Amino acid sequence: MKISFTLNGKPISRDVAPDKRLIDFLREDLGLIGTKEGCGKGECGSCTVLMDGEAVCSCLLLCAQVQGRHITTIEGVQSGNELHPVQQAFIETGAVQCGFCTPGFVMSSAALLEKNPEPNEDEIRRAVAGNLCRCTGYSKIVKGIRIAGKRMREKS
Repeated sequence: MKISFTLNGKPISRDVAPDKRLIDFLREDLGLIGTKEGCGKGECGSCTVLMDGEAVCSCLLLCAQVQGRHITTIEGVQSGNELHPVQQAFIETGAVQCGFCTPGFVMSSAALLEKNPEPNEDEIRRAVAGNLCRCTGYSKIVKGIRIAGKRMREKS
């Protein structure tokens, strides 16, 4: 089947098998390997991308479901050579350890901060509740999200 959608700000149109998952299409067909697959069941959040600004698990989406949508992957969040504020804050706070879960956390955090530029700790923890990390203990992640939110508020 033919699908057409916007990927990281650019229109894309491709033939895909009707049962192909979005994560497989991104990684295998397009070479966008920043999105990781952890569980394949939508429980770990490693495969999180944005669909029309909402954080979604790409392992649970079939390509047909993205028809006409706007998809943003980790490769599409930075602006040119400038990292997204969440990416920069994660580096500074040590929220990045092994890095496997990081793209999913960045995507969930970016979606949160677009809707709520000044979230409290409970709101942050709820927004990233679907993302699992086995390395950091989450406090550095929460701190990074708070710093990123502050920087985004100062820019606007």
